[in-house]
Amino acid sequence: MDKQNSLSNFFGGTIAQTVEDSTPWWPEPNKIDPGTPNIVLLLLDDTGLAHLGCFGSPIATPNFDRLADRGLRFANFHTTALCSPSRASLLTGRNHHAIGMRALSNFDTGFPNMRGRIASSAATIAEMLQPRGWSTFCVGKWHLAPSREASSAGPFDNWPLQKGFDRFYGFMQGETDHFHPDLCMDNHPIDPPGEPDSGYHLSEDLVDQAIFMIRNQQSLVPEKPFLLYLPFGATHAPHQAPRDFLDKYRGFFDEGWDVWRERVYERQLELGIVPPGTDLAPRNPGVKPWDELSSIEQQFACRLQEAFAAFLDHTDAQVGRFLDSLDRLGVDDDTLIFVMSDNGASQEGNDTGLFDEFRYFNGLGEDMDSVPGRLEDIGTRRSHSNYPWGWAQVGNTPAKRYKQNTHGGGVRDPLIVSWPNGLDSSVSGQIRHQFHHITDIVPTILELCSYDAPTVVKGVQQQAVDGTSMAYAFAPAAIDVVKVPSKKPCQYFEMFGHRGIWADGWKAVTFHSPGSPLDDSEWELYHLAEDFSECHDLAEENPEKLAELVQLFWAEAERNDVLPIDAGMPRAMFAGRPVPGTPRARDRFVYHPPIYRIDADSAPAFGARSWKVTADLVCPTSGICGGVLLAVGTVNNGLVIYVQDGHLVYEHNNFTTRSILRSPDPLPEGELLVGIEQTRVKAGPAATKLLVNGETVAVGTVAEVSVMISSMGMTIGSNLSGISDSYRPPFAFTGTIKRLEVRTERSLSPQDEAAAEIRAALGTQ
Repeated sequence: MDKQNSLSNFFGGTIAQTVEDSTPWWPEPNKIDPGTPNIVLLLLDDTGLAHLGCFGSPIATPNFDRLADRGLRFANFHTTALCSPSRASLLTGRNHHAIGMRALSNFDTGFPNMRGRIASSAATIAEMLQPRGWSTFCVGKWHLAPSREASSAGPFDNWPLQKGFDRFYGFMQGETDHFHPDLCMDNHPIDPPGEPDSGYHLSEDLVDQAIFMIRNQQSLVPEKPFLLYLPFGATHAPHQAPRDFLDKYRGFFDEGWDVWRERVYERQLELGIVPPGTDLAPRNPGVKPWDELSSIEQQFACRLQEAFAAFLDHTDAQVGRFLDSLDRLGVDDDTLIFVMSDNGASQEGNDTGLFDEFRYFNGLGEDMDSVPGRLEDIGTRRSHSNYPWGWAQVGNTPAKRYKQNTHGGGVRDPLIVSWPNGLDSSVSGQIRHQFHHITDIVPTILELCSYDAPTVVKGVQQQAVDGTSMAYAFAPAAIDVVKVPSKKPCQYFEMFGHRGIWADGWKAVTFHSPGSPLDDSEWELYHLAEDFSECHDLAEENPEKLAELVQLFWAEAERNDVLPIDAGMPRAMFAGRPVPGTPRARDRFVYHPPIYRIDADSAPAFGARSWKVTADLVCPTSGICGGVLLAVGTVNNGLVIYVQDGHLVYEHNNFTTRSILRSPDPLPEGELLVGIEQTRVKAGPAATKLLVNGETVAVGTVAEVSVMISSMGMTIGSNLSGISDSYRPPFAFTGTIKRLEVRTERSLSPQDEAAAEIRAALGTQ
């Protein structure tokens, strides 16, 4: 008998015909060295260097501050300037282009550096620790799987459980609504466990789940260390918080961003976050002096900043609950906690700020005429807000630029390290100024645990880890950056054509204007060791150093698969061609309810195309038929098809414009076929039509259609997000949806005769 593949070939005992004559054997169990800490990676989103109290912010963050007081703050820590790339680098220790995550996981540009997933040759820290006997948990935002794979049909290769985590609870996309999120548990979607009216908020839910997982683990296998990756949705838009937190900051920022930025800067100097002699960078282009804003612009900007502050403050309170739970379990002192952000403060609120962030992704400014009547909604479930550039620059004090850019405002972020039993007590509360990068977290963990990075994981040869361990900087002597300089040899940056390179205290950097040739970008040169805020460009004064760094950038770019550089506009990437073989590449979708919620990138492109929805229904013969048939988006930007009091209704809300089409007569009882058509003019309005059993019963128009509707996905048979005010969520359909079909086709050309008819119906040319 051929025993080539027999399990007995891997057996260390002996096997005879009987147990009595055989010798049992057990594989050597995983042995964790005493003193090996639990690890918590606590990641904030779009939180700038100056947003935490311990880094100079006026926003109350007592629990982040308490971690800083008992640990270390790194004031010269850097990220990639965008969320998915930073998360990929954080979890793997590799540079983001080199592992296929050049930008957001929503994209696949057809090149190795942008596949929207982490390459299998770059194992995550969870995949490294799990086989060694660790418990591994991920709770929060993932955004590391191709968005087209984030549906209940998978594939699940790039979901957390397949990337080394034992458990997952959170959301797959880059953002979600915090009052009614698109949630998943492990490998499947779930409904939120609460409603906004009962006090539900995602940040509280995430911490509840994290506490539960760790409490369960410590109760059952306390001999195992745990790794918790806790990436909050905060403080990415939408900025949403409970009412008491919103009320706390009412009027707090009324003096404006110029006053507050100066105060934060002075506080940073006082704390030692920025070195003495550091200048405050000038206002970014497009940021007006506060006094030049109109009264309503100031009111709007302040309310948006208040919502951000409330959101961060509320998140801090949840962190406090989590820390208290570690203390109650008796594992607080043995837990190494890293707190960081994925990039600088966001520029995606434009110059005025936005009531709904998806105006930015559609290339639209805010409708300021509508703002006065909506101020009270900011920060609640009725808004999806992001603040203006002026407040974002306050969050990035003292630097230039924002998230997406490779200047300091985009790539310099706070880092707190807390480990009571592992850090010398003399370093508590100290600040470190050694240059480091988010790729350096994994090698730090490996060094502290005395592990080598695996060379093969799941049968795949592994790429070398790019990061440099920061463990040396935990020593008391590292408070002096001159005596203990950074061990980082160099670090490149690239995002949307913006580029940068750091080496030996010097940085060369470009700002790339979207749509312009790459060579048009001018390189700037800064001696960061003496110019922390990048205010004094030495390019003309020291051309030799600039040339040296630019040459180093291109060498690093080639080594890390940065090429080819895609210098297009960031939001244009969202409208790219669909990947063949994926849902968005189809024009026909047939659903057989009941089914799970459908992720936004797996749903039909309702905003970008013309479409027809056809539903085979059974309306009850007793009682009035009602409920949602199909819903996409939110109360600010979305569409919903529903039956109310027996009438078929199509409702489309496009920020401040709401269109409603209603059948004149109730639907008949029993089996029937309903249809809704929307014929869209490219970059323009649409004609709509309701059909019942093949007969047109109502026609109308939609004045404005957004190409990108929302990050919220599609539901069939109910609607938790409450797109319409005409019903109370979830407004489940009381009849039966036997089958629902969606067909899409290209939008009409503006020159088409049918397009002219639609505009004429609206009274426009």
